[in-house]
Amino acid sequence: MANKVLLLATIACLPLTVKAQQAQQIFSDTGVEGGLVVHLGCGDGELTAGLYASDSYMVHALDTDPANIERARKHIQSRGLYGNVSVDRLKGRRLPYVDNLVNLIVAEDLGRISRDEVMRVLCPNGAAYIKDDGSWTKTVKRRPDEIDEWTHYLYDSTNNAVAHDTAVGPPRHMQWVGSPRWSRHHDRMASMSAMVSAGGRIFYIFDEGSTAIIQLPPKRVLVARDAFNGVVLWKRSIPSWHTHLFPYKSGSAQLPRRLVAAGDRVYVTLGIDAPLTALDAATGKTVCTYDHSDSTQEVIASDGVLFLLIKDPPVKPGQYEITHRCMHEERDHAAEFWKWDGKAGKVLAVEADTGNILWDVARPIVPLSMAANGRGVFFHDGKRIVCLDRTSGEQKWASDPVSMKSIIPTNFGPTLVLHDDTVLFSGGDRSMTALSALTGQTLWEAKHPPSGHNSPEDLLVINGLVWAGDIAAGKGSGVFTGRHPRTGEIMQRFAPDVKTYWFHHRCYRSKATDRYLLPSRTGIEFVDIEKQNWQTHHWVRGGCIYGIMPCNGLVYAPPHSCACYIDAKQYGFNALAPASATRKAPKNVPDADRLERGPAYDGISDLELGSNDWPTYRHDQSRSGFTKSSVSAKVRRKWNKHLGGKLSSAVVAAGKVFVASIDTHTVNALDAEDGDILWSYTAGGRVDSPPTIYRGRVLFGSADGWVYCLRSSDGVLAWRFRAAPLDRRLMAFEQLESVWPVHGSVLVQNGAVYCVAGRSMFLDGGLRLLRLDPETGRKISETVLDENDPQTGRNLQEHVEGLNMPVALPDVLSSDGTYLYMRTQRFDLQGVRLHIAQTEVEDQSGDGAHLFSGGGFLDGSWFHRSYWMYGKSFASGANGWFLAGRVAPAGRILAADESSVYGYGRLPEYYRWSTPLEYHLFRADKKPEIVSNLTPLSKALRRTEKCDVPVVKPTYDWSHQTPLYARAMVLADKTLFIAGPRDIIDEEEVYKRPEDPSIQDKLNEQVAALEGDKGALLCAVSASSGKKLASCELETVPVWDGMAAANGRLYVSLENGDVLCLEGK
Repeated sequence: MANKVLLLATIACLPLTVKAQQAQQIFSDTGVEGGLVVHLGCGDGELTAGLYASDSYMVHALDTDPANIERARKHIQSRGLYGNVSVDRLKGRRLPYVDNLVNLIVAEDLGRISRDEVMRVLCPNGAAYIKDDGSWTKTVKRRPDEIDEWTHYLYDSTNNAVAHDTAVGPPRHMQWVGSPRWSRHHDRMASMSAMVSAGGRIFYIFDEGSTAIIQLPPKRVLVARDAFNGVVLWKRSIPSWHTHLFPYKSGSAQLPRRLVAAGDRVYVTLGIDAPLTALDAATGKTVCTYDHSDSTQEVIASDGVLFLLIKDPPVKPGQYEITHRCMHEERDHAAEFWKWDGKAGKVLAVEADTGNILWDVARPIVPLSMAANGRGVFFHDGKRIVCLDRTSGEQKWASDPVSMKSIIPTNFGPTLVLHDDTVLFSGGDRSMTALSALTGQTLWEAKHPPSGHNSPEDLLVINGLVWAGDIAAGKGSGVFTGRHPRTGEIMQRFAPDVKTYWFHHRCYRSKATDRYLLPSRTGIEFVDIEKQNWQTHHWVRGGCIYGIMPCNGLVYAPPHSCACYIDAKQYGFNALAPASATRKAPKNVPDADRLERGPAYDGISDLELGSNDWPTYRHDQSRSGFTKSSVSAKVRRKWNKHLGGKLSSAVVAAGKVFVASIDTHTVNALDAEDGDILWSYTAGGRVDSPPTIYRGRVLFGSADGWVYCLRSSDGVLAWRFRAAPLDRRLMAFEQLESVWPVHGSVLVQNGAVYCVAGRSMFLDGGLRLLRLDPETGRKISETVLDENDPQTGRNLQEHVEGLNMPVALPDVLSSDGTYLYMRTQRFDLQGVRLHIAQTEVEDQSGDGAHLFSGGGFLDGSWFHRSYWMYGKSFASGANGWFLAGRVAPAGRILAADESSVYGYGRLPEYYRWSTPLEYHLFRADKKPEIVSNLTPLSKALRRTEKCDVPVVKPTYDWSHQTPLYARAMVLADKTLFIAGPRDIIDEEEVYKRPEDPSIQDKLNEQVAALEGDKGALLCAVSASSGKKLASCELETVPVWDGMAAANGRLYVSLENGDVLCLEGK
C-alpha cells in the first residue's frame, strides 16, 4: 500500500499529458468521484491510464483490435499501474459485466454495443460519456424507486430495521466480494462495528488487524466502498476504539450507533471517546467536527438535525483485563461487569449543516433506545419512555413505567421503534409495549418471543404490522406473529414451512424489507410474509454484532469468523443479488466460441520433465510439497530477481522457473541458472497460483474465467479455453474478475487438464468442473456442480448434518491417481461427485485420505478455525471445527512423503477456546493409530449414535518448537525446509499482561516481523528426527506457501516481489 501511495504521489507531481487533462475533464463533466470506469476503445492506452485518477478508481479498457490491446497493456505496465488498470478484448454485442456494476463508461465509438447494453451495466446514478457526431454527451442511469438506502444501524432514525426495497430477494448471484476473507477471531470482539449506506456508497468500521494472531494490535478503519461494485473509495484511521480483546458474545451493542450516512455526508466518531465528525462522503475528508460532542456514543439524524447521546464509554482503552480462561465465564463476567450503569448521559441536538447547538438535556438514557421523528425525540430512561420536543428539548411526556431487563449487559440494548403515531418497545424481559406517540399512554402489552442471541431483539413494523418471532433457540417454534400496531391484535401468524437444522440465532438481530423478514437462525433466511414461505441459505451469514444490511437491491454480508459449514459457506465481504433473467447462466454452453487457437497451436514439441523438476503447485498432483530431489541443508544465494508486486510460489521445469505476478495478471518465465526474465505473458485477469508444466506446455487458469496454454520455450499462446459459461465480470477482492474464475494451478492427470470455474455451487448457476485436452484445448467433459444433488435432484442443504453440509466451494484440485479432490469432496476421474454426504470425523484414514485445507490451499490468512490436514473430512461448527485436528495430522501447513506427514501447527491443547496459540513442528504417521470407538476419546468426539466406526488418534514421531512462524514448507528428500517471520512473542505471556508496556513493544515488533520489516528465517531440519541442521537469514518473509525445491536448489517467492534462488554451499 505504501508503494502504491508513493507511486500515485509521484504521478501527481508530473506535468499532465493531453490525455490526462482529457481524463480530468471527463470526471469534471460527469461528476464521477471514484468507482469502476470502463473505457471502450483503448487505443494506445494513454487515456485509459489517465482515467486512473487515484486509488479510488478501478479502470478496465476494452478493444476489438489485438494490436491496440498489446500497445495499451505495455503503456499501462510501463506506468506501473497494471492490475488496477487493465485491458482486454471486446467480442460481440454484450459488455462483459454483471448488471448495475459500472460507474462510468467512456467511449468515442460504441461500435456494436447498444445504448441499452450500456445502461444495463451502469450502476444507478452511473454515467455514460459518449462521443456522438463530434460532441460528447453524458447520460445518467436513474436510480430506480424499487431500491432503498440504509442510513442508520436500524435503517433510519425511527429504529425500524425495515428497508423499503422491493428489489432485495433471495441471493442467487454475486454482485461483488471484497477483502478480507475473514474477520479476526471468533472468541473475541467482532471485527465489524458498524455499517450504513447512502448515495450509492457503503460505509463501515472494521478492524483490519492480523487474523493470524488476535493479540496483535487492532487496525480500525472507517472504509467507504461503492455500493454496487465494492471499489474502495477511501479509508480513515480510527486510532482508539473499544478493546478488540473483549470476549465473544459481549458486544458492544452500542458501537453500530456511532455511524450515520445522509446525503453527501458521513457522521462518525473517529475514536472511542472522540467528538462527532462530519466527512465528505465522496472523499472522506473532514468537513467539520462538532463542538461539545466528545464521547458521543450514539448519533441519529432526522430532518437536518443530529441527536447525540453523549456519555463516557463503558470500557475505555486500557481498562479491560481478561479475568477468566474459560470463554463462557469471561463473556458473562464482561457483559455484566461493564453493564449500563443507569447514570445520566446527555442528549445534544445539533444542526447538521451549521454545527449550531440547538439544545442539550441531561437524562439517563438506556443504550440503543433513542429514536427521533417529526413528533419528537424518544428514549427509555430506565423506568419510563420519555418524549422530548425536538426543537427545544423540553419534555413533552413521560409514560407510566415500562418494563425491561433489570440488567442491560454490553451485548444488549432495548428496541424502541417509532411508527406513525405509535411507539413500540421491547426491553428483553419477554414483553413488548405499545404507546401513543402523542401522549405516552399505553395502548397494549403482549409477550415478546425470544429472538437474537446475545444481541438486541427484533421488533419490526412491515406494511403496517408489528412482527416478532420465536427464533432465538434452535428448538424455538420459529413462529412469526404480526400484530396491529394500535391494538396489538394478532393479524397474521405462521410457522416455518421447511424442516432443517436450526442453530441458535446468529449473534445479531434480524433485519427486514417490505417483502421479507430476514432472520439468521442458521444462515440468512428469507421469509416471504405474503406467501408465508421460508427460504434457507445456510451457506451465507453476516458478521457477529452487526449482522447483514439489505439495501440497494442487494444483501450485504460482512466478513465473519464462523466455522459452521466451512466447506460451503461464503467468505469475504459479500454483496449478493437476487435472481435475474439477464444474469442467468446457461447450463449447456456451445463450445464453438470457447476455444481460441494461438500462434503456437501446432508448434509445440513435447518436452519430458526431469525427475528432479517441480512442475506444478506443491510438486505433484497430490499437492504433497515433497520431492525426492535433495537440497543441501546449508544454502547460499545463487541469484535474486525482482519482479515486483504480489507473487505466487514457483514451479520449475526444463531449466526454467515459472512464477505468476498475481495482481498484474502475468506469468513469468525465468532462467533457472541466473534468474533472467525469458518471457512474460499477460492474461485477462489475476493468476492466483503457479502454472502447471506439461510436455513443453505452460498450463494455467485465470480469474478472467479462461484456461491458457503457452509454449514453454517462448511464452507464445497455443490455445485458451473459456471455462466460464459466459464472459461476465464483477469486482472480487479489489480487482475485476470473472463471475466464474479459475485457479491458476490446474491439475494434469492421465493426460487431461482438470479445472473448476466458479465461486459457489449456490450462486450464478454453480461451479463447472472441466476436463480439457492439454495439446489441443478440446473439451473432454464438463460437469455442472450446482446446489442440487445429482443423484436425487434435491438441494444440497437437505444433506445438512448439524453444522456440516457438503462441499460447495472451489479450490485448487488434487488427485491421488484414483480420485480427484476439491477440498473434502471426492470425484472419480470422470468428474462425478462421490460421497456427497458428510463423512464421520472419526473416519480419517484409508481409502480417500488426502492432503487438503479447510479454508482452501491458497488462503494464507491463518484464520484460527481452519487448518490443513491429512484425512477425509473437516467437521464444522463451534463443537466440531477442532475435532478433525485432534484425530488426524493437521497444521497451518503440511508436507507428506510416502508414509509420514510433516507439519507446522498449533499444539493440541490450543485447538479450542484459546486466544493464545502456541505452535510446533512435527512428524506424524500418515496412517494414525486406530483405537476402539468405546474409549473416552471417542465418546467426546462422536456426533452420532454410531458405535462401529474405528477412531484414529495421531501420534507424533517427533515434535519441536521453532523460532519462526512457518509460512512456507518443502520436504526435499530427507530434509524439511521451513521459512517465515520470527516468532517474537510468547502468546501465553501476552495473554496474562496485554497492557504491559514491554508487552506492547513486543507486539509492535511482532507486527513488523509479520509484515517483513525484520527479515525472515529459513531453517533446515532433519526429516527423521526434527533436529535443526542449519538456518539462514532472508531479506523478508516468503509469500504464503511460497517455496519450491528442484535440482538441488530452493526457489523462494518473497513478499517484496523478489524470487530468490538458493543452492548448497
